[in-house]
Amino acid sequence: MTTPTCRIFILHDHGEHVTQLAQAIGEGAAGVTGVTVKISLPHHATKADLLEADGIIIGTPNWTGIKGTLKRWLDTTGDLWEEGSLAGKVGAAFTSSAGRHSGTEFTLLSVLHWMLGSGMIIVGLPWSPLMEQAGSYYGATAVGTITEADLIQARALGRRVAELALQLRRGAVS
Repeated sequence: MTTPTCRIFILHDHGEHVTQLAQAIGEGAAGVTGVTVKISLPHHATKADLLEADGIIIGTPNWTGIKGTLKRWLDTTGDLWEEGSLAGKVGAAFTSSAGRHSGTEFTLLSVLHWMLGSGMIIVGLPWSPLMEQAGSYYGATAVGTITEADLIQARALGRRVAELALQLRRGAVS
């Protein structure tokens, strides 16, 4: 039996640190056998990217919530919400901010809110001692300068999403 191809789509807005996290998340996901990864900015993304994906990971710099460019793009996908086209897909979030108390978790929850409204299955990061330095239960984060701990958590999030999406895909195929 052939291993099904599982597609992970990583959508993120502009921002040096968010871009670094997106790359690390992509590395984590691509490390899972049978998984392909596509990373895109909103102005290059299409609704087809969301529809073709088994897992969707969305990141934004913390601008008191989702950055405007990404929010405007997400708002164009209301038809997918209405049709239930994203229901059952695996979702996760990531963000970067200038300070630990500048709304990092609020931004993650804003992204996750969009995913929950779409009926997606949410994946976060489980507790580990590394979380004392980086990450959140709600997703991968970077506060200030990117650290190796931030990148480790980002790779872990990508791997978790890919593994679950692949398991769900296998269940749908067999």
